[in-house]
Amino acid sequence: MPVVHEGTLVPTPGRILIVASRFNQLVVNQLVTGALEALGRHGIPEANVEIVRVPGAFEIPQAAQKALKTGRFAGLIALGAVIKGDTDHYDHIAHSATNGLNRVAMDLGYPVAHGILTCNTTDQAMDRAGLKSGNKGYDAALAVLEMINLFGRLGS
Repeated sequence: MPVVHEGTLVPTPGRILIVASRFNQLVVNQLVTGALEALGRHGIPEANVEIVRVPGAFEIPQAAQKALKTGRFAGLIALGAVIKGDTDHYDHIAHSATNGLNRVAMDLGYPVAHGILTCNTTDQAMDRAGLKSGNKGYDAALAVLEMINLFGRLGS
């Protein structure tokens, strides 16, 4: 039998960083609420969570990299909402934010949960922020907790 390594949802002793955009704030605030709920339900007190607000999704990786480089955090939850408009700006922002988060994760070696919604409409975004399809902020928080635990199991 092969050895299987898998993270679990246990409280982490480290601090959790949430970087959330202000653009599409109605949606993003619901994602932040969901993330905080998930963390609380899994034993992470709000005192162990820091939230950094940035203008939009494009700026999330920049702030995340700067904050993670301090060494104060065990992992990152990135929250935002990019909603398609009439131009291709949506594609550029969604692509840049995703690539930036991947680069932060790979270059710095921290668990990063991607909770930036990319939706065609505001209704779709609201559905994914808790109205119908669960809350993707909640899901991102669970993902980062699992990855923090997995990283610990794998060693440094």
